[in-house]
Amino acid sequence: MLRPWMEMFRPLAEALRDLLPIVVVILFFQLLVLGQPIPNWPRMLYGLLLVLVGLALFVRGLEIGLFPLGESMAHGFVRKGSAPWLLLFAFLLGFATTVAEPALIAIAKKAAQVAAGEGLIEHTGEAMDAYALGLRLTVALSVGVAILLGVLRILFNWPLHWCIIAGYALVVVMTWFAPRSIIGIAYDSGGVTTSTITVPMVTALGVGLASSIRGRNPVMDGFGLIAFASLLPMIFVMLYGMWVLP
Repeated sequence: MLRPWMEMFRPLAEALRDLLPIVVVILFFQLLVLGQPIPNWPRMLYGLLLVLVGLALFVRGLEIGLFPLGESMAHGFVRKGSAPWLLLFAFLLGFATTVAEPALIAIAKKAAQVAAGEGLIEHTGEAMDAYALGLRLTVALSVGVAILLGVLRILFNWPLHWCIIAGYALVVVMTWFAPRSIIGIAYDSGGVTTSTITVPMVTALGVGLASSIRGRNPVMDGFGLIAFASLLPMIFVMLYGMWVLP
């Protein structure tokens, strides 16, 4: 009788385990190093409980929803035998989940404000909105292309390490030619693109493809798509900077 109850509270226990080190670090520095009480601690505790429950529900949702969905769609595309539809889905998946990523929206707005403040673009609302939108669309396009290339790598069994080495070599070369004001934004863009929806869906897609194609190993070939999603935004954003900035 206790088994179902234990299984139901397992995600909460795992979320608490993951959050506990963060809480300990914050309390240590707040109370012992800074020597200050926690401001409005009932509100902080309430927020922490919301994070705990939200994280547990999110992880549970991934387990029962997104991971199985991504794998089943990969199996379905392989059974259908339609590579163009698979590639189109991979591109649109990367583009759609990235263009609405909150972290990307925030960094694009901040980049537009800083660029306007430095005189790189006009200090008007229209110019800043256009710059931020262009940056978001550029990053979203790059992630779409990245997921497409990752799927092609699985289909054609391209060595992952050579793809990554070539990509980062191109990043290093482009760093010499891109405007200095866009380099930091480009490098940061590689980290904000892997959203909470993109990562599980793309990972499940890769593992599902590798499991469905004869001669592919899910461990060796199913992973690596996220690496493309972190790499290509740096290249695309530097190209965007070379195009729109003086």
